[in-house]
Amino acid sequence: MKLSGSHNFHYFVLLLLAAFLWLPSGLVGCAPTGVYHTVQPGQTLYRIAKTYQIPEAELARANRITDPTRLKVGQKLYVPGVTQPRQVATYSPAKPVSGKPTSPQTVSSSARKETQRPAPLSSQSATKSSPPSKTTKQPISPQKGIFIWPVKGKIVSKFGAKSGAANKGVEISSAEGKPVAAAAPGKVIYSGSGIRGYGNLIIIEHADDYFTVYGYNKQNLVKTNDFVGQGDRIALSGQPQNGQSPRLHFEIRRGKSAVNPIFYLP
Repeated sequence: MKLSGSHNFHYFVLLLLAAFLWLPSGLVGCAPTGVYHTVQPGQTLYRIAKTYQIPEAELARANRITDPTRLKVGQKLYVPGVTQPRQVATYSPAKPVSGKPTSPQTVSSSARKETQRPAPLSSQSATKSSPPSKTTKQPISPQKGIFIWPVKGKIVSKFGAKSGAANKGVEISSAEGKPVAAAAPGKVIYSGSGIRGYGNLIIIEHADDYFTVYGYNKQNLVKTNDFVGQGDRIALSGQPQNGQSPRLHFEIRRGKSAVNPIFYLP
């Protein structure tokens, strides 16, 4: 009975994944696994990580940050493992006695702007800037460049109807064994070969109800439940089982719907 139950559960998971790939309903009701935080004047990587209660090193890795002192105002940071944005306290450096900074490099332009604002206006601006940011995180129209190309190559199969069937993504020519990169930071919700026709397959869930799909992989380099940063190597490209030339099958989905990746890539 124990073996049979395990088998039935595995079969049920495959059915859900098949529904995500083929049916218009997609994955309904999946809880988000991360949010985007927009850096405000005076906010540091340390304060952002502390507010969201995640290690600073993990936040830096997820966003490919090598120098935490070079955060830019307006920069969007992916914060994995949380469901709602939070209010992060700002940092205002103490003014030197002379009125001039001892070292220009130690004070960022964003920090200087913050100290130049009157205190009442700063607090009023901080409280009013957070709610509108929620509307920008769920745009109605596509946002060009919020994803990067997983591989560089020629598109050999376009998005849309083809030979009477719907192509829910694009296929990008890529030499076999070439590294495949995560198009955006997120959480791996599937890594395996249980979906017929896609070979080794990876599905990543991103903030704002986005998903990306990577198929025909020769080898998957990440596991289910792994968090990845934008540009991280997640797989090695492979070849479709039908004998076509080496390529990557790539999809971008917004909730239930497959969208044309071209409108979201640089």
